[in-house]
Amino acid sequence: MRFLRRLHVLDRVAIGLLATGLVCVATGLLPTGQASDAMSRIAPLLAFLATVIVLAELTSRAEVFDVVAARVARAGRGSYALLFLLCVAFASVTTIVLNLDTTAVLLTPVMLALAVRIGISPVPLAMTTVWLANTASLLLPVSNLTNLLAADRVALSPLGLAGRMWAPQLAAIGVTMACLWVFFWRKGKRGEGAPAAVPPIGGPGAARATDVRPTDTPNVPATPAADRYVPPKVHRPADPVLFRVCAVACAGFLLATLVADVELWVASATAAVVTVGVFALRRRSELRLSLIPWRLLVMVPGMFLVVEAVNANGLHDLLASAIGQDGGIVGMIRAAAVGGGLSNVLNNLPVYLAGEGAVSPANHDQLLALLVGTNAGPVITPWASLATLLWYERCHAYGVRVPVARLMGTGAVLAVASVTASVAALTLTR
Repeated sequence: MRFLRRLHVLDRVAIGLLATGLVCVATGLLPTGQASDAMSRIAPLLAFLATVIVLAELTSRAEVFDVVAARVARAGRGSYALLFLLCVAFASVTTIVLNLDTTAVLLTPVMLALAVRIGISPVPLAMTTVWLANTASLLLPVSNLTNLLAADRVALSPLGLAGRMWAPQLAAIGVTMACLWVFFWRKGKRGEGAPAAVPPIGGPGAARATDVRPTDTPNVPATPAADRYVPPKVHRPADPVLFRVCAVACAGFLLATLVADVELWVASATAAVVTVGVFALRRRSELRLSLIPWRLLVMVPGMFLVVEAVNANGLHDLLASAIGQDGGIVGMIRAAAVGGGLSNVLNNLPVYLAGEGAVSPANHDQLLALLVGTNAGPVITPWASLATLLWYERCHAYGVRVPVARLMGTGAVLAVASVTASVAALTLTR
């Protein structure tokens, strides 16, 4: 009991979920066949999680993200409005072209480092990443695992899915931009001149704020009334060899998933091996077991087992009743609302899988509306999507805390607004 009390609350949740899932299997509430199928489906996902976080952590410590952040800050030319547009475009394109989980892991450190460079609170940049990782994941099959499942179900090619979802995607991004500006980015909300809450160089375990060289010190705007910031100087990494190898490994991971159509876990594992190898040669002390995301590797299997058990004992019938069989506008609204609402209670991936089985095979628009709900809706609770869990891990590693009440309150507004606007766009372009 003393051991459990020392754990973080999410560690206790992860252990509780896994224990509950195993109890469901042991008692027969979840048949062993279904449990085995669920674990087989998520095995590549677990391999991806373990390796991509190691890759992100070591890439951060090699100062790759700091260099990118400094360049983004300079591209903003001192204008908060231009910087906001750049960050939105950066996060949206990364999510659409790559994958929302990749955005959560690799873009979050860039955004947090960027906050230090320009001297504002890290929260607006952190929220930009996590919200757009979810709401910008509607357009292409690669953007979200749920999209791959939906595209297969409705027999749409990547261009076919994009042709059907371009309007909902634009609506979701537009609403997200409005909410980000109102809640986090407008003057007085972004925390100009706030003390840096994240290590500006190399991430956890590397140089701290007191170790920053004078040329890298964050510049606080001298004239906040002008709504501008002072662009930082070019960042130069302490170990150029480490920086170059990790940058190439990270770029190789992105290219492999985008161009070569390599499985995510294979690409992330290969890139992680390269970064671990170069750290073993040049900075061996950084290689510790704490790099492995144990919490996620415990939480994800437990979450899937619990949801599978609930699905086997009535969730399917409940979803079928709640979603209904109406392929028209009412049915689309119901599907999106149920998908988004239940994703915030459980998690969007198992909810989509369960909801897909409850939608009539002929109701393609209703299925796409469910996709909208499970992609753009899970922005309220920290566990609503895997991308949000990954984002939370990165923020936690950097010492950034987003108040839960603020996260859930603003997320609820975004979820309702973005899902409503996207379903409306989907309906108008039927």
